[in-house]
Amino acid sequence: MNVRQVDLYQSYGFVPPPGATAKLSVWHYKTPPQIGGRRTRPAVLILPGGAYRRTSDRESEPVALRFAARGYIPFVLQYSCVPTKFPVSLRETAMAMRYIRENSTDLDIDPHMVAAIGFSAGGHLCGTLGTLYDGGEVADIAPGEVVRPDVLGLCYPVAVSWGRTHEESFENISGGDKTLRDRLSLEKLVRGDMPPVFLWHTREDASVPCRNSLMLACALEEAGVDFTFHLYHKGRHGLSNADETVYPAGAIPPISWDVPGWLDSMVHFFEEQGLKIRDRED
Repeated sequence: MNVRQVDLYQSYGFVPPPGATAKLSVWHYKTPPQIGGRRTRPAVLILPGGAYRRTSDRESEPVALRFAARGYIPFVLQYSCVPTKFPVSLRETAMAMRYIRENSTDLDIDPHMVAAIGFSAGGHLCGTLGTLYDGGEVADIAPGEVVRPDVLGLCYPVAVSWGRTHEESFENISGGDKTLRDRLSLEKLVRGDMPPVFLWHTREDASVPCRNSLMLACALEEAGVDFTFHLYHKGRHGLSNADETVYPAGAIPPISWDVPGWLDSMVHFFEEQGLKIRDRED
């Protein structure tokens, strides 16, 4: 497997705002010749959490490797956090989507099978990508159809800017601007033509209360968006893979038995949306 990193600002000639950096890592592997023909794979853009203060290592490579094992070409974006604010990180995700689709042939990716998933604050970023893909903030980067993911996966997302939520995430992304903070509440950005959504949370999440996902699910239902919602009983915030790939051996926090299956459930949902490995003869 070949792992490489791309500086998106250098690749596209955009001048980074002060404090901004956008590094996109890709795990690429060629299909063994014994299989025969040419194989195209779905891709997944992974947006780690970290309260828009940092990007979590636990929600980066360990998740990418699990998707690679399921046949995906995974990408992880280390996007800009404080001191930058909206729309810097959104623009960087748009650049990442452009890169994935522009390089799809070389990477054996079907450009119509590109998912984006995010964790916690990365889930919020993923949600803004899925709703603002044709907005003015990213219009100079690529057309909306290039930026728009084919399906979204939101993992314990920071979603609702009011009431019980994750204050630090919204303060960081809005820079303390109350009008901007109100605008970036995901349930207000939901639109009927956004991509299908896989959404999961845990009832015991004390850092990002599950009301974030509950309110978002209600908005998705009201707008007629195709989605599925998994609310697990036990589990703290930031579980990532919820196994020993991200926790010390024997020290996985208390979780419901089915929490580690979230990725398999997500992949099955993505398959229902058409994201599958395909073989063809050239």
